[in-house]
Amino acid sequence: MSKNLVIIPTYNEKENIENIIRVVFELPREFEILIIEDSSPDGTADIIRTLQQEFPAKLHMVERKGKLGLGTAYIAGFKWAIEHKYDYIFEMDADFSHPPKDLISLHDACLNQNADLAIGSRYISGVNVVNWPMGRVLMSYFASVYVRFITRMKIMDTTAGFKCYRRKVLETIKLDKIRLKGYAFQIEMKFTTWKYGFKIVEVPIVFTDRTQGTSKMSGGIFNEAVWGVIKMKIASFFKSYEV
Repeated sequence: MSKNLVIIPTYNEKENIENIIRVVFELPREFEILIIEDSSPDGTADIIRTLQQEFPAKLHMVERKGKLGLGTAYIAGFKWAIEHKYDYIFEMDADFSHPPKDLISLHDACLNQNADLAIGSRYISGVNVVNWPMGRVLMSYFASVYVRFITRMKIMDTTAGFKCYRRKVLETIKLDKIRLKGYAFQIEMKFTTWKYGFKIVEVPIVFTDRTQGTSKMSGGIFNEAVWGVIKMKIASFFKSYEV
């Protein structure tokens, strides 16, 4: 049986965190959870510590000093997962925008389609987004069009944050060389995986915007994506992607 780890970064997620943990643990497949907690002032860490008494072998937490960003949170989680020899490592938000039941679909894509990276895709079968204003839907969709144009990746949802990696992908990628730290981090991770020649499969999901808590999106995120992707592409000409 494979060892499966779901990494969930948190900052002020007290409204969602207990529910998302319980839903994942109730799935008909074995998953462990690693929370990367960035010193939430709302008491998120206290809720997690209480739940760890109920799930001592399945619920793990790394606490960091301050709000250090999404990319660094996932890199910390990836390193922890590699150290503890998990076979499949998942990324998921705490706010239910990523349907927990689709963790099984992502896992199946790796098991049955031999994917090295499975992506929960909003755009592989139309536009499957709920509760977003049209302006944000269009911005997200055309961001993926832009990234495909610059990078030449054949991925419909290039900014997706709901994913499953085989451990060998994260062991191969030089995690400390990943430069983009905000949501563009998701683009750079996919691009680097693709450049190393790993197999990428997109799995259709329905993305539902959060109903509890506060969104972490900001205009600076999109500025990083626009300019960061160009710099990333140029830098790739001077890198070796041999395994």
